[in-house]
Formats: sequence, C-alpha cells, structure tokens
Amino acid sequence: MTMVPFRQFVLKVHSRCNLACDYCYVYEMNDQSWRHQPRRMSVTTMHQVVERIAEHVDAHRLPSLSLILHGGEPLLAGTGFLAALVRRLRERVPAQVDVSMQTNGTLLTRERLEVLAGLEVRIGVSLDGDAGATDRHRRFANGEGSHHHVDRALRLLSGERFRGMFAGLLCTIDLRSPPLATYEALLAYAPPAVDFLLPHGTWTLPPPGRGAGTTGTPYAEWLLAIFERWYDQAETWVRLFGEITQAVLGGTPAVEGLGLRPSTVVVVDTDGSIKQLDSLAAAHAGAADLDLHVATDAFDAALSHPLTGLRQGGADSLAAVCRSCPVMRTCGGGLFTHRYHQKGGFMNPSVYCPDLLHLITSIRSRVSADLGWAVQ
Repeated sequence: MTMVPFRQFVLKVHSRCNLACDYCYVYEMNDQSWRHQPRRMSVTTMHQVVERIAEHVDAHRLPSLSLILHGGEPLLAGTGFLAALVRRLRERVPAQVDVSMQTNGTLLTRERLEVLAGLEVRIGVSLDGDAGATDRHRRFANGEGSHHHVDRALRLLSGERFRGMFAGLLCTIDLRSPPLATYEALLAYAPPAVDFLLPHGTWTLPPPGRGAGTTGTPYAEWLLAIFERWYDQAETWVRLFGEITQAVLGGTPAVEGLGLRPSTVVVVDTDGSIKQLDSLAAAHAGAADLDLHVATDAFDAALSHPLTGLRQGGADSLAAVCRSCPVMRTCGGGLFTHRYHQKGGFMNPSVYCPDLLHLITSIRSRVSADLGWAVQ
C-alpha cells in the first residue's frame, strides 16, 4: 500500500483551556495525558516542528499544506509566539502554507485580530447555537457561561475589518437544542461556513442518545431538519451537507469522517510528540500515541505506523458490514474515532452507523427527486 503524505498539520500550541466544556474529548474523556504536557509549546520544539514540516514537504514535493493552530485554547500561547511560529514556517517551508486557528473565541480581541490578520490566519470559532445551547456545555470553570464573550468576538470577526479571516463556526450537536433555532443562531453571524460535529463517542462509551445496539436515528433527524432549510435557501456553506451532496453526485468527500479518501492529518502535541487524530482521546488512553517526537523522528515515521495505514486504507480498512453497505463510498465508515470498541479495536462501523445511513440516503433521495433522475 502506497502511503499518502501528510498535508494537514495540527499543532497543539497550548495544552490548557480557559473553558471547562463538559463534552470536551481532550479533558473529559478517557485520555488524560494533557495533565503531563507542558502548558505551551517551547520555542525549541516550535523550531523542530517547522524543520520537520519543511523536511516532509521537500521529501514529497508538496505544493501546499494546511497548518491548524489548536489546543487547548491556542490564543493562550500568546500572539507573539503564534506570530513567530507562522513567520518561521513560511520562511522555511517551500510550499504554500495556509494557516487557520480553531478557538473558543473568548480571548479574541481587536488587538489580537489585528496581529492574526497581518499573519493571514483564518479563524474558526466554536459555538453551539444561542446562549442557552452554548452555556449548557461551554462554561468557564466557575460555571459562568461563555456565550456573551463569544458573541462579542464574533461581532468583531464578522464585521467589515476582519470578515476576510472568518473561516466559519463549529457547532457540536446537542439533541436537546431545537435544530432550526440552533442553525438560525449561527446564521446571525453570517458565517462563511458551518461545521456540525457529532459528539465524540465510541461503542464502548456511546454518545448521548446513541446507545450501543440502538437503531434509532436521532442525529440524522436533527440534521435533516436543517438540511431541508439549507437545501432550499443555502444561506451559508454547511460542510457536512455540501460534502454528502457532492459525493452522491459522484464526487469525493474532502473532510475527515466521510468517504474513502486517505487521511492526511497528523498532530503534534505541545511537548513535540507526533500523534494520530487528537479525537482518539475519546477512545482510550494512549490511542493517539505513536512514540515519535519531532526532535528525533521524521513525519515519514508516522506514515509507516499501522494505525496510519488503517486511516489511509480506504475500503480495505472497513468492517465487512461497511464494505457491503450501499453508502460506503459516501460514508467511508464515519470518523475513525467513532468506530472504536475495546474488544475489537477500530474494525467496526461507526457508533453513528444508523444516523449516517439515514442521513446519506435521505439526502440522496432529495437530490434525486430534485434532478428527476437517480443518483448513486
């Protein structure tokens, strides 16, 4: 099997967060290794990461790559550190470097946005809908809700001065929140894109409303209520719907967790450890570990790891029930993390299998009816 080089580098520049979200896969689930990580990536480690990325780009002649500043909360690392990292990377890497940041938004100020705008960093913000939906989960350690802080930041980010750096909103689905009200609350900020995230869970630790072995489709129903509105009005790009629609028309999904395209994401923690998907913290302690470090190992060493092979293996890495499924090429078995079972590893369908099947077939039927002919 020919391995596909990494093109998305997620850098955990700070291992702590100023929020205490109750569903966070980093802090609230099975892997608690964050407790032993340095709070901020050191300057030495930062330089080692940059050299390893440059090495990988040069070895594989990559024309471009994506760098995602992540955490914890990446803004806790300080804009000075972030600026030094981005500038050093663009100096050393012989490719186009697109930089983005995923933040909870509470620390975004006009001054910080000015610095990030000068670095051409695009910013994605996490928000779960209106104040009630957001403050139910996304709270400070003292219990205070975060919505009013994020609202202030989003009004800045969506304004004329900074709108060009607004990447979109990330919303974790809560079945208790009315879907259309949630969608409208997100649309109020005119985001260029919206990502709806299924709460991380596994067969061993199922997500809310998705008990192991149950056949209901609560997440599909929640999403389909929004899909019908989106399909008719298209106020913004909803990545999940857009990728599924393109896939049923014969395209190839380009997001992690859909389709059979090899995963090209790799993570570097604050101590310089090279890791698999950080969401694997939802599976078990050490699930993302590769025992590799940027000080001693090239990213190609991560490419040769068996778990990377599973993530890049396409249909051959799926459970038998997935390979015989009529929506396999669109679904791709779902997000790798969501397939985990403590007795069978990752060779299982997604814990969201009924939801994904219902969502994809419903979208396919809607598109077919609209076109007047059957799509795959």
